[in-house]
Amino acid sequence: MGPVRTELMWQSVVDAVDLTGSGDRLDVLDLGGGTGGDAVRLAALGHRVTVVDPSPDALASLHRRGVDAGLAEGVTGVLGDADDLLDHLSPASFDLVVCHGVIEYVDDPGQALSMIATVLRPGGHVSVVAAGRNAAVAARALAGDFVTAQALLGRTSDTWDVRTMGPRRFVVAELADLLTAHGFAPVSTTGLRIFADLVPSALVDTEPGARDALYALERLLSTSADFTALSAGLHTIARLDLSSATSDPGGKRAAI
Repeated sequence: MGPVRTELMWQSVVDAVDLTGSGDRLDVLDLGGGTGGDAVRLAALGHRVTVVDPSPDALASLHRRGVDAGLAEGVTGVLGDADDLLDHLSPASFDLVVCHGVIEYVDDPGQALSMIATVLRPGGHVSVVAAGRNAAVAARALAGDFVTAQALLGRTSDTWDVRTMGPRRFVVAELADLLTAHGFAPVSTTGLRIFADLVPSALVDTEPGARDALYALERLLSTSADFTALSAGLHTIARLDLSSATSDPGGKRAAI
């Protein structure tokens, strides 16, 4: 097993694939997939994977990673971002969109989700991992920065300024409401990295069995609503809901 944090993030991708495909070969879009740590592992399992990322260097590393993994077809890399998906991809062409660590950074998370909806097939799924605000409050308080901890409590994802405050942070209800407002029906919400970001790496790396035990504890508590609310990462898998389609702000929403 690799680092606990890495394996937990990978497991969130596996969970989304399992819920979406039930063993089928899927067309997967990894939005903001970077150097392809997850994408190459997915392709090795037989899925067709496209990575959209704004960094040419990351896409070059993605290509090398695919070659090193011996993938016959490799992974398709596309230079772009959430705002211009339809400039590069066909509407309704993916079964699953992996959107992990993306909506914290974009100017308009709702527009990003609307664009994601255009490239999903009817009944397709999006897997969203976003930073948890309660965990950030706890982290600042534990560090003795009580002023910032209190300030974070007074913010919402709608009033967050990523330019001055860093990555946007959510609570569970905000993430569910955001997805619902843009045509998705949440089907699963779990917590990621409940303790993994808090436990000293020296302890995990040196104590026999600590890594496996921490991973097992994280998986056990991931479905607990009480602990999900305190987790560093909020993972929601949502299904494209054709009965509540919304319009794309840019007028590009495909007919699906």
